[in-house]
Amino acid sequence: MLENEVIQSVILDDENNALVILDQALLPNEKIFLRLTSQNQIWEAIYALRVRGAPAIGIAAGYGAYLGTKESKAETYEALYEDFKKVKDYLASSRPTAVNLFWALDRMENRFLREKGKTAAEVKEALRQEAEAIRAEDELVCKTIGENALSLLKSGMGILTHCNAGAIATAKYGTALAPIYLGKERGYDFKVYADETRPLLQGARLTAWELKEAGVDVTLICDNMASIVMKEGKIQAVLVGCDRVAANGDTANKIGTSGVAILAKHYGVPFYVCAPLSTIDLKCEHGDNIHIELRPDEEVTSKWYEKPMAPAGVKVYNPCFDVTDHNLITAIVTEKGIAYPPYNESLAKLFE
Repeated sequence: MLENEVIQSVILDDENNALVILDQALLPNEKIFLRLTSQNQIWEAIYALRVRGAPAIGIAAGYGAYLGTKESKAETYEALYEDFKKVKDYLASSRPTAVNLFWALDRMENRFLREKGKTAAEVKEALRQEAEAIRAEDELVCKTIGENALSLLKSGMGILTHCNAGAIATAKYGTALAPIYLGKERGYDFKVYADETRPLLQGARLTAWELKEAGVDVTLICDNMASIVMKEGKIQAVLVGCDRVAANGDTANKIGTSGVAILAKHYGVPFYVCAPLSTIDLKCEHGDNIHIELRPDEEVTSKWYEKPMAPAGVKVYNPCFDVTDHNLITAIVTEKGIAYPPYNESLAKLFE
């Protein structure tokens, strides 16, 4: 992605004690940056998907933990730690599935513990540095994932993606969209097909928006059109991001991803998961152990419509994620390299 086209979706305004985020819930009709100055506002922004995408959630959590601790009036290390723990536990309650949320908060706590014996001011400065490091490292991670994924692709390919794993979901470049942006810089002439991603339409509202803004050849399709574009030979690869990868390669991502993987397997289309190491959870043995968040009924029945599109009182099942079986995944692309089956072995090796 060219420098003047990059949108940073999560920014620290330290001077004014604010977390500045692009409100993704308003895209594509409004491009508005929110200034969040309280823990309640940061919690709500994560919960309500104003900031979304596993890496961006982690970055927001890191900044949020710093800003919440910065507010503390505690004068001793021990008292400040008590305040930090309250902030951490509160932010951790906002989203149950995205492992980056907990990874970032744990990382902030580990930094806090390493500063034992320091003054409160010194600890707060250390937390600021750690939060900034989380953001800077994610930018490098995304670019490296993009380079690794690009090695699997050829110029002119048709690529299908589901949900949004782009620049606005990370520090920069994105995960699944990183090779698209890098390929555009190098004249690869990709043709991208973006699933709309019901019920919250992240593909239609976010992926189609940011790719169009960047001048990428992008075509929006309904979720139930993925099969026909594969059958017609329009798709040579599927690229998706993820919110959590289990030790055996089972992958949680936005609802509908599993169905896309099943279709790709049927049509012989390689299915690639782009995953930062921070999203791989080796403590989670398999996908059955991944908690699936259930969202409010109105996201399905009325949220995007002038009038309700379902009968009043109808029962609704609205899981936010599904788990793609490792047997459906061709490769998992990380910043440390590309993992192939058997994932129990290849993923573990990435951490050696």
